[in-house]
Amino acid sequence: MKKANRKTNRSMIVYRFVRFLSQIVSKLIFKRKILRNEIRGKKGPYVVIANHQASLDFVNLIGMTRTPLNFVISQSFYQSSPVKWFMTKIGVIPKQQFQTTLKDMRAMKSVIDDGEALVIYPAGLMCEDGLSTPIPVATYPFLKWLRADVYVARVSGSYFVMPKWTRGMRSGRTYMDVYKLFSAEELAETDVEVIKQKTDEALLFDAYREQEKLLVKYQKNDRIEGLQHVLYMCPHCKREFVMQVKDESVICCTECGFTQKSDEYGFLHHNGDVGEEIRYVSDWSRMIYDAQKQRIESGEETELSAQTQILVVDPKRHKFVHAGEGRLTLTPDHMLLVGEVGGQALDVSVSTATFASLPFSPGRYLELQHGDNIYRCMLEDGKLAMKFINMIKAYYELHVMSCEHAK
Repeated sequence: MKKANRKTNRSMIVYRFVRFLSQIVSKLIFKRKILRNEIRGKKGPYVVIANHQASLDFVNLIGMTRTPLNFVISQSFYQSSPVKWFMTKIGVIPKQQFQTTLKDMRAMKSVIDDGEALVIYPAGLMCEDGLSTPIPVATYPFLKWLRADVYVARVSGSYFVMPKWTRGMRSGRTYMDVYKLFSAEELAETDVEVIKQKTDEALLFDAYREQEKLLVKYQKNDRIEGLQHVLYMCPHCKREFVMQVKDESVICCTECGFTQKSDEYGFLHHNGDVGEEIRYVSDWSRMIYDAQKQRIESGEETELSAQTQILVVDPKRHKFVHAGEGRLTLTPDHMLLVGEVGGQALDVSVSTATFASLPFSPGRYLELQHGDNIYRCMLEDGKLAMKFINMIKAYYELHVMSCEHAK
């Protein structure tokens, strides 16, 4: 692969300003405590791989070194952000989530070739339930190909500061641990399977099990409005879309009466006579995913379809705007979006084998990228968003398992 000619519009004045603001946020909101910082004073080239618990995880990392960090971010977030100019000036690298083109690879490799530091969030998305989003299998050979020292930046607690299923921030302690995982020489000599094992051990997490050890109180952490969009299936009667949040901290099934109440640590407690306690949201969510995967494997439920409004990015306003409507359909092999955008027929098909998940908002929308086009699908029945995501994850996992068996 030929070397890319990297052009950056980074302004060190803007970069230092953003880093300064991030330090304030990391101190006042995330209350960051540093456990280790092995990139302090480190010169490039090197790679930082980071776990992803919240949308603003970068604020806990950007101030860990005075050396400029080149963050890889989603194309969707970059194109629709009102602060796109600032992101350009700090040297971010926008790319399609879960799919990496040759152009993206060259852009990231050029950072290393230029002797600088590259930051990647391999999971691609912050978690919606305290569990890591699956890491695409292409990540591990890609790290080997970069031929640079690899550091891990592992954050704990930021999921509770900014839960994906609700809005706003909930101030509380977070921890940052940055350490070397591989040297460039070790990567060159290490098998990809070993790279995968060590990378997964470093990045994968269960925020609720971490919280069991940390026991940090977060502001308004017992308020769980919005969580019903993630925990949409009752674990007792197994019905879907029957969960409601009442009195801000109680989630209950409208069919069988199964009820749990949240506490200030984010744990759930049995509250009633039906069913048993499910202490961790992550366990409940995993239960829903496993049930969905089983229905797919048995052939009971293999497709999902929904009517949707279609939004696209307005390049002048840097925001998503309504452009048409259509139908979103997930099959075992493809995600299909058929409809009309801007008065033109739209027929998009993306293989389910190419992405581990999709950008989404529980109870609201999914985003599908096809080439340079990003389509935000505002589902008419928003509660289906999380079900789509669980099915997508299941299809990707089954595809990976199929490829491994074929070897």
